[in-house]
Amino acid sequence: MPPLIVATRNAGKLLEFRHLLATVPHPIVGLEAFPAVPAVAETGATFTENALIKARAVRAVTGGWVLADDSGLCVDVLGGAPGVSSARYAGEGASDADNMAKLLTALQGVPPNGRTAQFVCVLALVTDTDERCFTGLCPGLVATSARGQAGFGYDPLFIPEGETRTFAEMTAAEKARYSHRARAARALADYLRR
Repeated sequence: MPPLIVATRNAGKLLEFRHLLATVPHPIVGLEAFPAVPAVAETGATFTENALIKARAVRAVTGGWVLADDSGLCVDVLGGAPGVSSARYAGEGASDADNMAKLLTALQGVPPNGRTAQFVCVLALVTDTDERCFTGLCPGLVATSARGQAGFGYDPLFIPEGETRTFAEMTAAEKARYSHRARAARALADYLRR
């Protein structure tokens, strides 16, 4: 089976994909194996558009089977922000801590039960003959302060529905029971095993 090239240089995200796709019959490699792949501008207006833009761009350089994701946190009281701008919410080159600080500032004064949100993940698979997208959603709440050391991105702030802990307070296996990326990856894995 051809390797599945995950269009990311984010070590945390690659590790999560390796865990989530452990049952698929494809080796999982990241962009560290393809230094010639340039950064891809996420110019789409939706998660699906951005995932496909990245997958197509990486496939054009590598010629391989490419998996790209676009994901983000959509907070209801903020009209869906940060949304597709989640990674750049506090500006280009912002750190996870910068993005979380901006989100907490935006939610100042919003009571805990009014901090509803959902994580969204769209996985785009581009192969020799096909393009498919798989979507995963995870509803929950934004905590009033960061908690936990695991994960990346907004994980220290997000409490999935039915839980009291943030994603960053969970093990990878615990997070996989809830996460948007895990839900999209399960649908992808089912497709690849077929």
